[in-house]
Amino acid sequence: MKRWIAVGLVVVVVGGIFVYNTYFRPGARSGERPAETTAANGNKAGGAAAAGGGGGAGRGGGGPTTVNGFIVVAQSLKEEVVSSGTLLPNEQVDVYPEISARITQLNIQEGQPVAKGALLVKLFDADLRAQLEKLRAQEENARRTEERNKQLLERGGISQQEYDIVTTNLRSTRADIDLVKANLQRTEIRAPFSGVIGLRNVSQGAFVTPNTLIARLQQISSLKLDFSIPERYSSSVQPGSAVSFLIDGSNQPGQGAVYAIEPGVEQETRNLRIRARVNNTSARLRPGTFARVTLVIQNERSLVVPTQAVIPQTRTRQVIVIKNGKAEFRDVQTGLRTASAIQILSGVQAGDTVATTGLLFLKPDAPVKVARVITLTGANASASANTNKVASR
Repeated sequence: MKRWIAVGLVVVVVGGIFVYNTYFRPGARSGERPAETTAANGNKAGGAAAAGGGGGAGRGGGGPTTVNGFIVVAQSLKEEVVSSGTLLPNEQVDVYPEISARITQLNIQEGQPVAKGALLVKLFDADLRAQLEKLRAQEENARRTEERNKQLLERGGISQQEYDIVTTNLRSTRADIDLVKANLQRTEIRAPFSGVIGLRNVSQGAFVTPNTLIARLQQISSLKLDFSIPERYSSSVQPGSAVSFLIDGSNQPGQGAVYAIEPGVEQETRNLRIRARVNNTSARLRPGTFARVTLVIQNERSLVVPTQAVIPQTRTRQVIVIKNGKAEFRDVQTGLRTASAIQILSGVQAGDTVATTGLLFLKPDAPVKVARVITLTGANASASANTNKVASR
């Protein structure tokens, strides 16, 4: 009896293990499904990867990259230097008396033009005129004495020494007359040149000394324009070079021409001082006015490309030339740079087409399609706006 009980227990245990392994163990019924699912997912991932690879290949090599192009042409290009300048009168003099005396005549009309040689101020000279009359009388007496002694010398009535004393007295008297005349001239102040007299600082009857400023005379029909440029441009400017300038309160540019250049460069600023002549017959400009001066250093026709077409490299600069439908990278040497264009000194020729867009997607010998050709509509104006500002006056 016990034997059959033991056999039954064994059968029950074995059957329980079998049932558990068959129906209750996790993953027992789907043992094959995970592998199938993994394989299926792998197939899908592979297909997706294949699809992604096909898309990249289509983008990179399936078709040409569309860009905008620019045909290299020669255009007018300027290099200008903008500096701070000052307008000066063509001639200027401060009117001071040479002697201390009282003003007896004042012919100054403030702010009015005067002619060269016009009498501006007359100082008291009565004492000098009286002294002059006295010396003239002495001269007449000395002259007659010299004539009589000359006749006596010819007859042997006096010695040569006595006659020499008489002639010396005559010459001394005449020298005194010249001295008084010179002092009389110093009592008259005349305009040394034609110009405009400024505001006077004295009145009729005032006592003046050589330290008294009476007025200022300026010649403003022609003005001087003083300005400075960096020393590196010294070889590019010469007498006759044209300059233009603007002053505050006026939108009308003025014109001038360089007529003098300082021989040496200023050691403190390393700038070269230049002076230009400006016509001012209309009296529109005033001396002392601040001016923004523009000097054209270079004005020539050169090959240019848009600024966005140049790719800066570590040591060089490149442009992408489209030739036979393919991208060709070329090293170029650049020159002047404006807001919209760059001068090309070497590397491209007139008529070459360079890419201006899509530069990051292009590779050497990659197929390229030009969708549109652009132009530099304002190249000349932009070039003239390219300035090197000089902070000097």
